[in-house]
Amino acid sequence: MATSPAPALTKVYSGPIFDCDSHIHERNYDFMKKYLPEELHAEWLTARKVGPDGRFGLHVGDRMIENAEAREEGLVPPPGKLKEWLKAVKEGKSNVEGWIKPTEDMMGPEARVKKLDEFGVEGCILFVGEFVSTFGYYPQDATGNRILHAYNEYLHNEWGFAYENRIFTTGLLSLWDLESSIAEAKWLVERGVRVVCMPMGPAGGRSPADPYFDPVWQILNDNNVAVTFHVSEANFMHPLIREFGEQPLQSRRTGQTAWQWMFCYSELPVQITLANIIYHNFFERFPNIRIASVENGANWVPGFLEKMDKMRGMAKNGYWPCGQLSERPSKIFKRHCYVVAYPEDNVKSVVEQIGTSDCILMGSDYPHAEGVPEPRDFFAEALTGLPDEDARAIMYDNGKRFMQV
Repeated sequence: MATSPAPALTKVYSGPIFDCDSHIHERNYDFMKKYLPEELHAEWLTARKVGPDGRFGLHVGDRMIENAEAREEGLVPPPGKLKEWLKAVKEGKSNVEGWIKPTEDMMGPEARVKKLDEFGVEGCILFVGEFVSTFGYYPQDATGNRILHAYNEYLHNEWGFAYENRIFTTGLLSLWDLESSIAEAKWLVERGVRVVCMPMGPAGGRSPADPYFDPVWQILNDNNVAVTFHVSEANFMHPLIREFGEQPLQSRRTGQTAWQWMFCYSELPVQITLANIIYHNFFERFPNIRIASVENGANWVPGFLEKMDKMRGMAKNGYWPCGQLSERPSKIFKRHCYVVAYPEDNVKSVVEQIGTSDCILMGSDYPHAEGVPEPRDFFAEALTGLPDEDARAIMYDNGKRFMQV
């Protein structure tokens, strides 16, 4: 009896790449003085400076952002050096040695395109730099949206939202205030945004998929805009942290507890958010929207899909805010949702358990220390043992499909 040939397994990936997690480095924050309304400067101006306590770092007003990578001499961690940092921590060192000056490709699109060429990357999704650490400090209202808008002005003028149709910069969009969120969505679309980054969790005591917010989502749906939830400080976890006698907004390296790492940061907040969106029949109303979880890992996906399906059955006769689902949540997820895997994830196992590689994306996290030194290194770190077809899908095809480019 004839047997099917085993799928091809490549040890070195030489195919095309679409990087779904890359970042800028803000050269400085002078742009916030320009774009943030002056009446907000005293309390909400973002700047690298020496604060009232004598420490240098990124500040919002006079509040030190504990998780920003800022040194007074302007140095940044070298790309892809997390392993060295972990080794340094184990050895009792306070910092990884070898910090570097930011390179031009971290700070502007022309040089970044040349870096993409050097890396062999066709296109990338580009996220904010240190600014991502500030989200948890802002008021979740119209004022918060004004702060995000100031940063969007900078992104538009310095990077553009689809530079040479290769660098797709994520506009920042929240649901913190309906009227100004609608205005921001329109503003972004008018300037060619193709993908937005949104805070995880509820807004104003409502699910992000509450029909109250449908006017915002409708703009994104009608203009084929993709959505991302990038790892950041999830405000909605702060009350839980305090209930357990701990404090939010602590330094991840020196102040965040193991319990916070496990339950209040990264994968659990994004699971809560995605399940809530799916259970609210969101994609029945907005079939054009694709959502990606970025820098929250992928090892959690198999158990998450299994449990979503099980809980749908448990709630069969329960309350469904936007009506019963017409199919399994896992099927909805696989059609509309994507996940950027960590380099250290067991991606082969994830793919085997969920039965597809179609919803898994690669992301280098360049130029951050937590990722890989170069995008092509992601294959050797995460995808060895996968059939060539799956490896190419994760390294390239899925990202192109997510962005529809």
